[in-house]
Amino acid sequence: MKKQIILAAAALAVLGACQKKGVATADTDKSYRITGKITNMTRGNVYLDELGEQAFVPVDTATINKDGTFVMEGTVNEPAIYKLAFDNQEGIMLVVDNQPIEITADSGKVAQSYTVKGSKDSELIKELNGIMQGMQQNVTALNQQFQQAATQGNQEEMKRLQEQFMAAQQDNQTKLKAFVKANPASVVSVYTAGNILNLDEHFTFVDSMSTAFKQSLPNSKYTKALDERLTRIRSTALGSAAPNITLPSPQGPEISLASLRGKYVLIDFWASWCGPCRQENPNVVRMYNKYKDKGFEIFGVSLDQDRTKWLNAIEKDKLTWPHVSDLKGWESSAASLYGVTAIPQTVLLDKEGKIIAKNLRGAALEAKLASLLP
Repeated sequence: MKKQIILAAAALAVLGACQKKGVATADTDKSYRITGKITNMTRGNVYLDELGEQAFVPVDTATINKDGTFVMEGTVNEPAIYKLAFDNQEGIMLVVDNQPIEITADSGKVAQSYTVKGSKDSELIKELNGIMQGMQQNVTALNQQFQQAATQGNQEEMKRLQEQFMAAQQDNQTKLKAFVKANPASVVSVYTAGNILNLDEHFTFVDSMSTAFKQSLPNSKYTKALDERLTRIRSTALGSAAPNITLPSPQGPEISLASLRGKYVLIDFWASWCGPCRQENPNVVRMYNKYKDKGFEIFGVSLDQDRTKWLNAIEKDKLTWPHVSDLKGWESSAASLYGVTAIPQTVLLDKEGKIIAKNLRGAALEAKLASLLP
């Protein structure tokens, strides 16, 4: 159901999403050799898993010797991101290619103590991990403070935290952009640009980097996937008129997105089966109740296939805004129109129906609505 890309504690741009399945293709096979020594580990196994579209896919397994050493040899299709995992231990992220890789670590804290030699891209992943861990800790702390202030009804503190949150998010994206720009020939940068950076907010930057990636890594699956995502986004870029959606409502008659012109409208792509969507719903309900009388509306677009489950979720979660669905799941015409490959996903429109923001949730959505509808 959920694709969590874990390069550190969590990947900021994709944390909390139900992802559409896909299959990545590759080119020619290349040999790899991974050797390692884990101090204070005298037995156990080591596992090599490739980061796929939905989850980590098992690739190889090796036994750890009595002296803590291990060897893995095999072939890979192309340079790609992998996780090296140990029994009852947090994993190490690597880029596996045809270069020999040497790993050292302490068994008590593998992820924190490891060193890697022989793979510049794997060193870059470790650098990226450090950046993202700092980001995640900061964002998590701000979210917790915001929720506490909201519970207490402290509007002044909520406003301060909203501003701090937005500044932190901007700083996070700036750091990621600097990392990508500094490493234009690395698959780690391509992956970061396509899956961690906010593509809608930084479309021009990522588009320019995509041109560079096509020169440095033209055959990489990450380069091809990024190009496909950018192509989809162009039709729903910030500032463009939102494509109209007209689909059946729970009551039967069709509802058109265009009929809501004159209000700020949040298009909310979700589904009853999507855990992160359902977890987010209480926050969305709270914000809807706060701003609905100030010119704010929500247009719920469900990627359900089961009508009964869709209607039950609307009732149970108290989602009182307009809803539509063609009950085609990931094949939803609306999802295709907006290039939706993961949910929850949101698109915010101004009163004229132009797209002014995407994928705002939690404190970020609250801050945006507060600025538009004081």
